[in-house]
Amino acid sequence: MKRVAVLLGGRSAERKVSLSSGRECANALRSEGYDVVEIDAGIDLAELLHEARPDAVFNALHGRWGEDGCVQGLLELLEIPYTHSGVLASALAMHKERAKAAFRAAGLPVAHSITAERRRVAAEHQMARPYVVKPISEGSSVGVFIVREGSNGPPGALAAPDWNLGEYVMVEEYIPGRELTVAVMGSREAGVRALGITEILPTTGFYDYDAKYVPGGSRHVIPAEVPDSVAREAMSLAERAHAALDCRGVSRTDFRFDDTNGSNRLVVLEVNTQPGMTPTSLVPEQAKHIGMSFGALVRWMVEDASCGR
Repeated sequence: MKRVAVLLGGRSAERKVSLSSGRECANALRSEGYDVVEIDAGIDLAELLHEARPDAVFNALHGRWGEDGCVQGLLELLEIPYTHSGVLASALAMHKERAKAAFRAAGLPVAHSITAERRRVAAEHQMARPYVVKPISEGSSVGVFIVREGSNGPPGALAAPDWNLGEYVMVEEYIPGRELTVAVMGSREAGVRALGITEILPTTGFYDYDAKYVPGGSRHVIPAEVPDSVAREAMSLAERAHAALDCRGVSRTDFRFDDTNGSNRLVVLEVNTQPGMTPTSLVPEQAKHIGMSFGALVRWMVEDASCGR
C-alpha cells in the first residue's frame, strides 16, 4: 500500500484554508486505499517527513513557504515525489509580477500594472482609478483592495505597522466585467487538458477571501454562460499559461472577462499552482463536471507526483 504524507496547515496567512484542503484530501485518499499520514508543516518538516517515510507527498499547503517553491525545494532535496508544480513554476506563479513577465513573453493578455512600496501606494494614487492593489506574493485574495472612482484615497491599511504581507505591492488596472476560472491538468511532457470554465458570482463586493471559502460566499456557474468562442479561448489561454510557467499536476487560471460595450476581452489575472481543495473549491467542481470524482482527482494527483524537474 502506497504511503502518502499530506502536508497541511503551515505558517502562511492561508493556514486555515490549507487545514481544510488537507483534511478533505487526506480523507479522500484514505477512501481510495492509501495509507495516509497528515503532517502540519512547520520548521521541523524535514524531521517529520523522515519519520513518516512516505512514498509520495500530497502538498495541500497554500501561500508563502508552502506554495512558493520553498517546500518544493525541500522535497527535491529529500527526493520524495510530490504533487503539483516544481520549484521554479511554484516560485514564478507566487510572484505576481514575475508571473506576468512570463505571460507577456508567451503572448498572453494581462492587465497593466506597476510594483511600488506599500507606504507610497498608501500615500497617493499610483494610477488612475479604478485600480486594484495586491500583495506581490500572497493568494486567496489576502490583502487585496479595489480602489474605485470616488474613493477618498488609497487603502490606509497598507501603511499600518502590523501589515505583514510584504513591503512591495502590485497596483493593477481594474478590469470591469465578470470573473472566470479554468482548471488545467497535466504537464509539458504528458500534455495538458483544461477541465472546464466556471463563472464566479460573489454574493459580496468581489471575489475576496470570504467569497472563496465561506459557504454561501459565492455562486459558481459551470459551464459559464459565455459565448462558445470565449469559452474556447479561455480554456486555450489557461493551457498556455500552465505551459508558460512549466506547471505540472493541477493548476487554476483566473480571468477577468470584460463584456462591457461588446468588447469580449479576456485578461489573465494569475495562475494558482496549488488551488484550494475545500468543499467550496473550484477545481473539484470542474473535475466533477467532467465526470471525475473527488477521490479520482486526488488519486490522479498522487499517481502524477514526481520530483527532479
